[in-house]
Amino acid sequence: MTSRRTFIKNSSLAAVAVLTLPSLAFTMNKKEIGLQLYTLREELPKNVKGVLEKVAAAGYTTVETYGFSIKDQFWGLTPSELKKILDNNNLKAISGHYNSGSFLADGNTTELMAAIEAAKILKNEYFTIPWVDEPLRKNIQDYKTIASRLNQAAQLCKDAGLKLAYHNHDFEFLKHDGVTGYEILLKETHKDLVFFELDLYWVVFSGNDPLRLFKENPGRFKMWHIKDMDKLKRTLNTEIGSGTIDFKPIFKEAKLSGMQHIFVEQENNFAQNAIESIKTSCDFISKNLI
Repeated sequence: MTSRRTFIKNSSLAAVAVLTLPSLAFTMNKKEIGLQLYTLREELPKNVKGVLEKVAAAGYTTVETYGFSIKDQFWGLTPSELKKILDNNNLKAISGHYNSGSFLADGNTTELMAAIEAAKILKNEYFTIPWVDEPLRKNIQDYKTIASRLNQAAQLCKDAGLKLAYHNHDFEFLKHDGVTGYEILLKETHKDLVFFELDLYWVVFSGNDPLRLFKENPGRFKMWHIKDMDKLKRTLNTEIGSGTIDFKPIFKEAKLSGMQHIFVEQENNFAQNAIESIKTSCDFISKNLI
C-alpha cells in the first residue's frame, strides 16, 4: 500500500463574527459531499476515468485531489486532462493535497509554484498542505518556521486566486515545552490567509476534542476530513457511521467551525471494497448528518 508520505509530503469577538457574518456562516450545499481521492489510491492511477465515474455514481459531487508531481502530473494526466474528466462527471475539485517540494524546509518555491499552477487549472478553491516531514517538526522553533512558510505560501496562493489550507495528522498535537505544534500553527499563521482542514479522526485519535478547537478558534476550519475510527482497532478506519466517532454533535457546530466543505477519507480496512465503502459513507452522511 502506498504511503501518504510518498505523495507529499482568539477571541469572543471572533466568535461573534462567525455567528453574525454571512461569509462565515455554514454554507455548505447539503448535496455536496466530497471524497479525498487518496481513499482510492490503489484503483485510481490504473483507470482514472472509470474510477471517477464510480465516485460520481456513489453520490459524490466534489473531490479533493492528491498525488501531483512535476514529472508525472496526475498519474500521467495533465491538469487539463484531469479537469476534463472531472467535468464530464460533474465533479468539482474543491481542494487538492499538494507536495510543495522542499519549500517548508528551505523556502525553494519551484515545486510549490508548479503545484499552484496545477491547482489553478483544476479551479481548486483550496491549495492544501497535507504533511510535514518528521525532521522539520521537532520543536517549537520548527513549528514557528512552518507557520512562517505557510504564511508565505498563502500569499502566493492568494496572488494566484487560491486559498491555502493545512491538513493535520496526530503529530501536531504533541506537546513541546507545554504547547502543541497545532497551537503554534494556529497562533503564528495569519487567520485571513491560512485556513485549516481539520481531520476529525486524527483529532480524536490524539485525545483532543474538535468542539473545543472550534470554540477556541472560531471560523478557521473551512474544511473537514470525515473519517471514522474502527471499533476494535482504533488505528484503523471504517465506513462513516460504523465506528466510534459521534459526528452528530460535531456537525451541529459546523457554523462555529467555519466549515464549508467536507471530504470523506478512508485509508484502510474497507468492509467490502473501496467503492462500496465510499458509497456507504456517502449515504450515511446524506441521511444522518447534513
